[in-house]
Amino acid sequence: MTSHLTPSQTPATPRRRTVVLAAAATAALAPLTSLGASAAHAATQDAPAFLHGVASGDPLPDGVLLWTRVTPTPEAVPGSGLGPATEVGWEVASDQAFSRIVGSGTVTASVTSDHTVKVDVRGLQPQTPYWYRFTAGSAVSPVGRTLTTPGHDVTTAGVRFGVVSCSNWEAGYFSAYRHLAARTDLHAILHLGDYIYEYQTGGYPEAKYVVRQHEPKHEIVSLADYRTRHGTYKTDADLQALHHAHPVIAIWDDHEFANDTWAGGAENHTPGAEGEWAARAAAAKQAYFEWMPVRTSVAGTVYRRLRFGTLADLHLLDLRSFRSQQAKVGSGAVDDPERTITGRAQLDWLKSGLTGSNATWKLVGTSVMISPVAFGSLPAHLLKPLAKLLGLPEGGIAVNADQWDGYTDDRKELLGHLKDRNVKNAVFLTGDIHMAWANEVPLNMATYPGSGTVATEFVVTSVTSDNIDDILHVPADTASLVAETAIKAANWHVKWLDMDAHGYGVLDVTAERSQMDYYVVSDKRRQDATTSWARSYRTLNGTQKVERAYQPVH
Repeated sequence: MTSHLTPSQTPATPRRRTVVLAAAATAALAPLTSLGASAAHAATQDAPAFLHGVASGDPLPDGVLLWTRVTPTPEAVPGSGLGPATEVGWEVASDQAFSRIVGSGTVTASVTSDHTVKVDVRGLQPQTPYWYRFTAGSAVSPVGRTLTTPGHDVTTAGVRFGVVSCSNWEAGYFSAYRHLAARTDLHAILHLGDYIYEYQTGGYPEAKYVVRQHEPKHEIVSLADYRTRHGTYKTDADLQALHHAHPVIAIWDDHEFANDTWAGGAENHTPGAEGEWAARAAAAKQAYFEWMPVRTSVAGTVYRRLRFGTLADLHLLDLRSFRSQQAKVGSGAVDDPERTITGRAQLDWLKSGLTGSNATWKLVGTSVMISPVAFGSLPAHLLKPLAKLLGLPEGGIAVNADQWDGYTDDRKELLGHLKDRNVKNAVFLTGDIHMAWANEVPLNMATYPGSGTVATEFVVTSVTSDNIDDILHVPADTASLVAETAIKAANWHVKWLDMDAHGYGVLDVTAERSQMDYYVVSDKRRQDATTSWARSYRTLNGTQKVERAYQPVH
């Protein structure tokens, strides 16, 4: 077998809050081993320590990416630029006791990668669990468990993912991660963006609602800032447990950079005062690839493709690096064919991958919602001339121009491609909006359901980030019931919507159907929060329809 060290190069009010308020107005698997010493104790030692856990990601039939961060000396904290180069050993075994070592090696952690290391291990067996660990001097890391994928041409009975998004450190505790870590039936975790948040402390949520303060306390802008924030997140015990238990497949959204990121800037980036956007974006990307178990993909981004036998292809998108600046809500500019959310190369790559896939299911990981959510939609023969006269979007007044609703030409091209090429079983998996949705994706919203659907979409709520009732500080089901009713009345393709809960999804894929089970945590502000099943929705093979399922998968 072979291995190599993956190169490590490469306070405004959030607009998401505005979107949610607009909607209202319109109507127990712990880590497999514990740290040898607590962070507080280890900080007093001169010997290396593994304070940020271990992780695996981007599994393949013959390999997986392994990650850790070593703290060589007490002062070598994330983002400090301090600490000596340190040799780190790694081992992979086919048993938890490490009596059957199948691979090992050494890599060097240094300040150039913030003392993180990534090892792309190959030569493993398909659809097989493995255990891994790291050493530095006398220090031994926690043990992680990972799982390779089925062979590309192998028929597999099913695949099951935990699905999460939007984990704001200051807004609550990551108990959703703990409950997912405790499951032994998952093949991987899909993290659909906003793994970290960039705001200054008290920026989102307001200071009086902050559950715990992150570091650094100012808005993160520099490479050192982003490294420090990533390092803070990876001290969370529940997040570590998640990484120790399952491989993670992640994409970024805007908050890994700054709110409402686009190719040339962001809503809360101020050129001059906060430096040039290009430098900030480069720093954010470098820190992300240092600290996340993610393979660098095309042009240093995260769009890439993974396969799970003949059952499912997973197409992962980067909807921040190439997009045009967001249009104003209600502006007809959302229909401008010169504007893009994917960029030409990525859209062609996605279309080609969907057409060329022989997998039963074509899963698409997208950080923002592709289903239209609009008001005032009319039949196309009436809406088109009215929209032209009034300068309105042809699909009605969208409530969130940061989603695909703000880039309708790309969406029209993609959905038309699915229809024209008769691509079946496309399922979009989405985060970002801090709500849970089950949608049919219409070819043409103005003529739905007559024009039919070309895909389905399951959207998971946030792990902790504020939703409508959190922002308004009212009890659950107070404002949201009005908003949910208004949205579903104006958008018939929305089959279910929950604007209150926090939690996660479990996607179960078989040859017959893809089903999303939605789970909610009892209280995101409590570390000991419990979890319960809320609802399930599924789409059957070949239908492109969403129907309710009355029990979760087991």
